[in-house]
Amino acid sequence: MTHSVPTFSTQWQPKGRSSSSEPILAAIDIGTNSVHMVVVKIQPTLPAFTIVAREKETVRLGDRDPKTGHLKPEVMAASIAALGRFQEIALLSNAAEIVAVATSATREAPNGRDFLQQIQDKLGLEVSLISGQEEARRIYLGILSGMEFNNQPHIAIDIGGGSTELILGDSYEPRSLSSTKVGAVRLTSKFVSTDPISSKDFQYLRAYIRGKLERPVEDLQAYLHPGEEPRLVGTSGTIQCLAKIHAAQTTGTIPNSLQGYELSRDNLHEILKKLRKLTYEERIQVPGVSERRGEILVAGALILQEAMELLDIESISICERSLREGLIVDWMPDRGLVEERLFYQSSVRRLSTLQIAQKYQVNLQYAQRVAQFALTLFDRTQGQLHHWQDSERQLLWTAALLHNCGLFVSHSAHHKHSYYLIHNSELLGYTETEVESIANLARYHRKSLPKKKHEPYNNLPKLQQQIVEELSALLRLAVALDRRQIGAIEQLQCQYIPHLKELHLTLFPSIPDDPCELELWSLDYKKEAFETQFGATVVAKVSR
Repeated sequence: MTHSVPTFSTQWQPKGRSSSSEPILAAIDIGTNSVHMVVVKIQPTLPAFTIVAREKETVRLGDRDPKTGHLKPEVMAASIAALGRFQEIALLSNAAEIVAVATSATREAPNGRDFLQQIQDKLGLEVSLISGQEEARRIYLGILSGMEFNNQPHIAIDIGGGSTELILGDSYEPRSLSSTKVGAVRLTSKFVSTDPISSKDFQYLRAYIRGKLERPVEDLQAYLHPGEEPRLVGTSGTIQCLAKIHAAQTTGTIPNSLQGYELSRDNLHEILKKLRKLTYEERIQVPGVSERRGEILVAGALILQEAMELLDIESISICERSLREGLIVDWMPDRGLVEERLFYQSSVRRLSTLQIAQKYQVNLQYAQRVAQFALTLFDRTQGQLHHWQDSERQLLWTAALLHNCGLFVSHSAHHKHSYYLIHNSELLGYTETEVESIANLARYHRKSLPKKKHEPYNNLPKLQQQIVEELSALLRLAVALDRRQIGAIEQLQCQYIPHLKELHLTLFPSIPDDPCELELWSLDYKKEAFETQFGATVVAKVSR
């Protein structure tokens, strides 16, 4: 399926010191639990953005005066100090502009607007107070910038300190947006009086959460079409913390990226069953749990468990992008950088891959030729030599486009450098396992074949190992077809002859008299992996 990319303009000129070709923007979210900032470099030619810095400070604005509901003076002072520090970081990053919003705690506090005026007076920073619905809309935009929905229904849940947002969408405008006053800080402050939490407090808290979530869940489900089975996407510190706990328990390590990490309802139930029996001091000893998160984690985990039960969904997939990234997406059309806020869903994976290719100075014309050859080989052998589908085809495309990115480090062993660069890059739209598969595919485009003694390959699940083995064999042939990196082959015809067990490749040169001897030699040199893997002989000729 092809997607058009919306048009964009580069007429906007930044107000700060950043380059007009790649403006830098900072986005700040003043939440109930924490103040967050993300600094991004915008690449108008794609158009897309790359995250260059993240900052967070836990300030607990939600810890308000229990009698008046006012934000406490000391908490406001701590928040303003954090914002001042963020401003300095944004300045050092050459940010042209800072976009800032405040959410649940500030909008509910009687002195919330006074707090925002203090920020304006002391820092010169203008902060917008947004509604729960508007918060949910921008969370949706942030998620769409980092995860492909493929036009299928997804429910997104964001568990904050003061509220929980539920969103239903399918790549287009959101079908349902809701914000409910159940948050990890709010509920801990209101209902948790024992440590560890008593059975009475736990059951009361559970009943309260369920009562609050039943209506928004029913409203959301009313927008589902008959037969639809939506996936659940989770974003927020609470959900990421639970994923870290699970990863540490099951693998012994916490992954660098949680993007696409899957956590089942059963996993969550087991984690919560253990957490509720622990004291605060014991909780913060659990791998993946920070000191401030440990205070509110039981309430946050219970919100997620009740939401999953009400939605009757068995697993949740983590997305690391949320409100702050949504502020960036929302800002870009207003500056003429893109025409459509939802353009990321035309191809999150494509944009992200091109960003990384640009970052590591990949020869894009050459890489695109290799990618096209790889896809032609994939398509012409599908159903005969392999049975991989579109998801694996996309892995091959990305690996083909990035296979030579290791040249950015060094020509020597550049296939190994490609692995490490891809492994440590922010490849959006892919799960951690898929990113690892792409990195391995790039690593095996030359030199040795996949081996059990190679730790990155050996750590892959069995199915992913098979993907790497078979698709890297196709990638090797594709690389051979542009051996001189000059586009010597204009067109490739590919046909598998089952009774002969032969793959016939007919090469049509760009220059009619070119014998393409180097390409034929390279094919002969690289075909061993393919022939061994598929049990088929490669027969190549140049068409005159």
